[in-house]
Amino acid sequence: MTPVLSRRALGRATLARQFLLDRTAAAVPEVVAHLVGLQAQTPHTWYTGLWSRVADFTPGRAADLLLNRELVRMAVMRSTIHLVTARDALALRPAVQPVLDRGLTRDHTRGRDGRELDVGAVVAAARALLAEKPRTQKEVGALLHERWPGHAPGSLAHVVRCLVPLVQVPPRGVWGRSGPVAHTTPEAWLGAPAADEPRLADLVLRYLAAFGPATVKDVQTWSGLTRLREVVERLPLLRLRDEDGQELFDLPDAPRPDEDVPAPPRFLYDYDNLLLSHADRRRVVTGDVRAQNYDPHGPVPQFFLVDGVTAGDWRLHRGKGVATLELRPFHRLPDPDEVEREAARLLAFLAPDAPRHEVRTTSPAAPRP
Repeated sequence: MTPVLSRRALGRATLARQFLLDRTAAAVPEVVAHLVGLQAQTPHTWYTGLWSRVADFTPGRAADLLLNRELVRMAVMRSTIHLVTARDALALRPAVQPVLDRGLTRDHTRGRDGRELDVGAVVAAARALLAEKPRTQKEVGALLHERWPGHAPGSLAHVVRCLVPLVQVPPRGVWGRSGPVAHTTPEAWLGAPAADEPRLADLVLRYLAAFGPATVKDVQTWSGLTRLREVVERLPLLRLRDEDGQELFDLPDAPRPDEDVPAPPRFLYDYDNLLLSHADRRRVVTGDVRAQNYDPHGPVPQFFLVDGVTAGDWRLHRGKGVATLELRPFHRLPDPDEVEREAARLLAFLAPDAPRHEVRTTSPAAPRP
């Protein structure tokens, strides 16, 4: 008989693999590799994701790794910018290239403008430009427009983003610093080209190690790829079911803690992988999140977890002489002091130079109309 996992047990399993039950003492590159990267289209919020997962984490540890090219930021899963190891920068992009290929035509205006282009020539020209020095998308589009004046610079830059692996170079993404969104190629930045052959089976296994147990649809949601069932079915995986009867796949020896294992408060960042890597997110994301009716065009909310599920959102406010971390719980917290202690630690991490720190918990949030 196929074992059944409750939603709570699913959540505990994923939290364990995400280092959110217990922080890990592993080195940052090992953590980033295990997680198959952290979504990082914002320059700095992903540092909070590492702080919540790595014991005694300091931002300089990751910033130095970006500067010395052991970590890079580039578009991989779901065509979104991720922080990945140098090795994964070369290995992951070929596996998810079909996602980027779809991006060529998903933007109807740019896709239509590029139909008559010799994309091979555009790609070769772009690679040469990026090998000279890192450039912004605007710069690349403008330079290519000189050669292909019949096509909009934005459309030409869009072709490059979809078909050329692009590493986003520092100082963009370095803690406490900023810079233009400039890119170059893996060959120029890392001294090696992207891998030739995608390894989808390895991608599935690594996903399960970091996010499982999971359905085929979960793997596809995380990666942006489609038609992965055949890949999954060929692997020697454990088969389970969730409480709704959905078929789950997992690594036989992966951790699956008891559903009553304590899950301490944890703070997630706006694009935290934990929130974005399953088709069915109910193992962590409660209905209270949907009830808030967040503005889809406003700031992406940042959530905190209590007992392994979303319990509220948080914001950092910086004022004259004080940094405040505001907690907005969805319901009355069972142990507000425990949450506020973790919030105080996060505040010390985010605003170490503020003369004064305050943690403020508001009344439970009412659902928004």
